[in-house]
Amino acid sequence: MNKDNYIHTPYNDEWIAQRADPFVYRHTDGTCYFTASVPAYDRIILRAANDLGGLVHAEEKTLWVRHESGPQSIHIWAPEIHYLFGGWYIYYAAGDKDDIWNIRPYVLHCKGQNPMKDEWEELGMMQAADSDEFSFHAFSLDATVFEHRGEWYYIWAEKTGVGRQISNLYIGKMAAANKLCTDQVLLTTPDYDWERVDFWVNEGPAILKHDGKIFLTFSASATGACYCMGMMYIDENADLLDSHAWTKLRHSVLKTDEEKGIYGPGHNCFVKAEDGVTDLCVYHARPYDEIIGDPLYDPNRHARIMKVTYDEKGFPVFVYQKVEETEYL
Repeated sequence: MNKDNYIHTPYNDEWIAQRADPFVYRHTDGTCYFTASVPAYDRIILRAANDLGGLVHAEEKTLWVRHESGPQSIHIWAPEIHYLFGGWYIYYAAGDKDDIWNIRPYVLHCKGQNPMKDEWEELGMMQAADSDEFSFHAFSLDATVFEHRGEWYYIWAEKTGVGRQISNLYIGKMAAANKLCTDQVLLTTPDYDWERVDFWVNEGPAILKHDGKIFLTFSASATGACYCMGMMYIDENADLLDSHAWTKLRHSVLKTDEEKGIYGPGHNCFVKAEDGVTDLCVYHARPYDEIIGDPLYDPNRHARIMKVTYDEKGFPVFVYQKVEETEYL
């Protein structure tokens, strides 16, 4: 469907068009960076601006293009840019033209301190801990990283099982920007009905810290209108590698709203608003549900943005907002 042939509502105009799996990073100097999956799934792009509003019309630079054959030659997905261990890194997933679902996680490194101007180099696949016999041997993607009390953690989705495989989320502690130092720990597997529509999927992890808790949002089910967001949480004083210390909510926290014209929301990230206090959720969704062919190849998953509020227990609340209510950008 053409992106102009849907029913417009006050809620479903995009923030940045045709950019799925959006990721926004605000650096310590205040500069905002934006990257995402492009419809052709063939490159990694980056935008930079002094504020979030500036990202909409910022020049988009191609940092890296897929290989012509072999690993990293198709399905370049879900890049995230982070600054850790003293440098800039991009985490992304890629497949092989000769085996298109042979998806693995990869890492790019910026040779300088200016990610928009300096050269980027490939570091190859993310490396498991030396003692880990399981990680990154099957379909693996959607990695995110975060810091907690001076240590860095890596969360990713990986499929397991035989036949029609299941996508789970795992966590590990990082020894370096491209290597783990602990064995994988299973965080969540698709337990509930809303995680099992068409495919059994947990993917797209994102971290939000608030009021003594660490929240982990993730996406579930197939990539059409059934795509939705779930959430887990853990006390900030708990062992993040103790799977029993995490709690998953029984129901999804963001899903399709036909009345508002928002379909298949998910694969989000979090960033502070310009006030440095307000939390924003950046996610993708379509403005329609009638898709011809595989939803994965429909280009109109647009990046959108909403303000995060908190309930009386300190848990994040996700509510679609009218476009004119996003002036906090």
